[in-house]
Amino acid sequence: MTDQEVKRRLSAILSADVKSYSRLMEENEIATVQTLTSYREILTTFIRQHKGRVVDAPGDNLLAEFTSVVEAVQCGVKIQKELKLKNAELPEHRIMEFRIGINLGDVIVEGERIYGDGVNIAARMEALAEGGGICISGTAYDQVENKLGLSYEYLGEHTVKNIAKPVRVYRVLMESETFAPAEIIEQQIKFCTTSDGVRIAYCTAGKGHPLVKAANWLSHMEFYWVSPVTRHWPRDLSKHNLYVMYDGRGTGLSDWKVEDNSFEAWVHDLEVVVDSAGLDQFALLGISQAGAVSIAYAVRHPERVSHLILYGAFAKGWARSGLSPNKMEGLQALTKLTEIGWGRDNPAYRQIFTSMFVPEATMEHMRSFNELQRMSTSPEIAAKFWVEFGNTDVVDLLPKVKVPTLVLHSRHDAMVIFEAGRQIAALIPGARFVSFESKNHILLENEAAWPRFLAEVRRFISVEDKHKTG
Repeated sequence: MTDQEVKRRLSAILSADVKSYSRLMEENEIATVQTLTSYREILTTFIRQHKGRVVDAPGDNLLAEFTSVVEAVQCGVKIQKELKLKNAELPEHRIMEFRIGINLGDVIVEGERIYGDGVNIAARMEALAEGGGICISGTAYDQVENKLGLSYEYLGEHTVKNIAKPVRVYRVLMESETFAPAEIIEQQIKFCTTSDGVRIAYCTAGKGHPLVKAANWLSHMEFYWVSPVTRHWPRDLSKHNLYVMYDGRGTGLSDWKVEDNSFEAWVHDLEVVVDSAGLDQFALLGISQAGAVSIAYAVRHPERVSHLILYGAFAKGWARSGLSPNKMEGLQALTKLTEIGWGRDNPAYRQIFTSMFVPEATMEHMRSFNELQRMSTSPEIAAKFWVEFGNTDVVDLLPKVKVPTLVLHSRHDAMVIFEAGRQIAALIPGARFVSFESKNHILLENEAAWPRFLAEVRRFISVEDKHKTG
């Protein structure tokens, strides 16, 4: 199988085995097999109820795959609680306890089988769990931390065989909380096809007036919802709106092998997605280079755009901005740097990219941002995008924007200079301009600028925050 033929996806993996299985078999093989058969049926039933599937179940082991980490953890908790009741009916020496490990990670798919680091880490979590307990990885914890009525104990970082970096481990404290899931916003992933045959993946989540986020080059719909760098964007923006986002051509779950990665193709992708989603009118959010795409769409289809929201956007790319020769040379060098360092776990490259996008990132953010790069697109495609961004120029379209417009920009943005936002706001008739005290191009969840961004957007599109208004 060549690299091009390898199929990958992001999955929640549940790995389970029986504690002291060898002892149980040695003492009474027939009774052990009977109990195992009965308990395996319980596991399989709960896995199916939580939209998972059993991948393999050799001996006392079981491997299951879920599309949602929340579902996987809910399933694991219900399994352990049910087995605890069943074990209460058995003599003490015949009690059969399962250990469960859960991980969110990238897997290689071959038919019905799955392989790779995502599976290996889940197995390591299982080995660290106590009988009747659950351990989850850091990537799984990042997704479920505030979504379930559970507490967690941090067990530190542990090494995993053949995994270069230590993995954060958390124990699920089922006994400390009532198991009461919070309101969960599920994303529905669908596909549409452009006129040039490119399959575009898009998702919808939440209810209310539609809010469409135009695609960025850093895009993988599944990972976007769980990464600590980006997860708060879809989570909070889908609380009061029907939130629609998509992976543009060459990124995420959409087709990577495409002939046309031009600006016009990006506008066409947006047209196809909103039509496929059946949206007559919607608010449009353009972040960074997607701001120019959103501007072009709003000029061509003003009757479809109820509100235009531009954050960290620019109307003229770096190659057309009349920069000094030294600055131009540096930006051109980033093309080659992108080809070499995109998504690589190299501290030197990572520092360069994170200092541009999220200079206030923690080490956890840096690791996740590095993974987001790798999963979003290939180094070669990312480099082509960088060149196309540089040639973007929609300045002449700005006076033609006729829809209500909100322009937001971080004052110390290292990726897109503050003046770029001011220029857009000054040239779009009636546009409102809001600045934030932040250095980050991607606003982080724990910084003061994020709740202000949400408040401004919700006020602009007349959405009340239910948590504040009661």
